[in-house]
Amino acid sequence: MDFDFSDEQEQLREAVRRWAERAHGFERHRAIVRDEGGDSAAVWAELAGLGLTALAVPQAHAGLGFGPVEAMVVMEELGRGRVGAPYAAAALVAPVLLSGAPEALQAAWLPRIAAGDARVVLAHQESGARYRLDRVETRLAAADGGWRLSGRKSLVPVGDRAEALVVSARDDDGRLALVLVERDAPGVTARGHLLHDGTRAAELTWQDAPAQRLSAAGTDALPALEHAADVAIAALCAEAVGLMDFLVALTADYLKTRRQFGVPIASFQALRHRLADCKMALELARSMSYLATLRLADAPELRRRAVAQAKVQLGQSMRFVGQQCVQMHGGIGVTDEYVGAHAFKRLTCMELQWGDTLHHLGEVSAQMQDTAGVFG
Repeated sequence: MDFDFSDEQEQLREAVRRWAERAHGFERHRAIVRDEGGDSAAVWAELAGLGLTALAVPQAHAGLGFGPVEAMVVMEELGRGRVGAPYAAAALVAPVLLSGAPEALQAAWLPRIAAGDARVVLAHQESGARYRLDRVETRLAAADGGWRLSGRKSLVPVGDRAEALVVSARDDDGRLALVLVERDAPGVTARGHLLHDGTRAAELTWQDAPAQRLSAAGTDALPALEHAADVAIAALCAEAVGLMDFLVALTADYLKTRRQFGVPIASFQALRHRLADCKMALELARSMSYLATLRLADAPELRRRAVAQAKVQLGQSMRFVGQQCVQMHGGIGVTDEYVGAHAFKRLTCMELQWGDTLHHLGEVSAQMQDTAGVFG
């Protein structure tokens, strides 16, 4: 199998990397967390100016129509540049969710997403669900020829600042549905907050809020939700690879600079071995990230297994690389004034998002048992 990137994909990588190095340094990152609540309208406008918000939007709706590999390339470079913008949530997952919506909804929102004028994010996580996409208490009721939404969702990326949200809910027949709700609609309450890694999330509550249904009545939207979740996990894996690549390189430079007993500590064999172990964990993560991305177009069973396997390996690698690199830095590795500490906090949060390592390990085990039952 050919794992080389095309010239166009390499040019895309270089463009995103140059922007991140030039325009999104560590001081700007800290300022966004400190002064803008972890979300910057200026950064989003710059991403739109690069054409990145149009990346996954179909050409029929003013987008570029690129595929999963291009999305992976962009996410790796955003991870390497420590760009905390909700790019995957608003620019990669949203077009997937809207792809099954009525044409009028697609025409109303996809061009705005492509232009960077609107952010639409998924709100699916509920208290007590433990990462299960099918455990949904939010209710959708038919009313006055339309739909009304009532319920609560947690940890919604920029949920208090996005223009609209796609929400999972149970309809009157008990089926899982996906609906679009505008953030400023009546009956919507949003409370934003910072996460440990400096990114922004929100708690959302709906009380008889007007909603537009994406999935047709009488159908189950769980397969569409699972597809969107797999796209989000593959994007997170790619971002983590870029971030770990940065952290390993940062640690290698630090070991060459820090001196003890009159020599650089990079000359100590024990530290060289630990750094080599980090590099091995990084390359394992990179391989599984590639697998998850390449499987996104496969049948749901193959796609879901590959994504779960990737998240297990990425979870293990993120924890190992983060902890090892911090320990090799010593005390400076956990100070707010040092970029490595922020990278470590981001990796820690990412390991818990979209299902932690143990959750996906259970998913892989269940899938293997189902396969053994079929063939055994």
